[in-house]
Amino acid sequence: MTEETQRKDLRMPGDGEMFARVTEMLGGQRVRLQCDDGKKRMGRIPGRMRFRTWIDTDDIVVIDPWDWQDEKADIEWRYEGANADQLQREGHLENLV
Repeated sequence: MTEETQRKDLRMPGDGEMFARVTEMLGGQRVRLQCDDGKKRMGRIPGRMRFRTWIDTDDIVVIDPWDWQDEKADIEWRYEGANADQLQREGHLENLV
């Protein structure tokens, strides 16, 4: 198979959402994030993801920054390894080096 046939349509950030990389696990369902806009935020893993989606350091996630506290955000989605590699190849993660 060629690389083009292996390409998947992935969930992309919607309005107000952005890509981020998990840099540190803080405990209590909290993580430290390096965001696509260059800011560092504290992320919260919502209850609907706690036991279904395991998030670890260096994972690529989609976040939704809080409107009332810009230094915090909710994690909306986590990409599997191959999907994160595809995003990297397509140039979506250039700000998350």
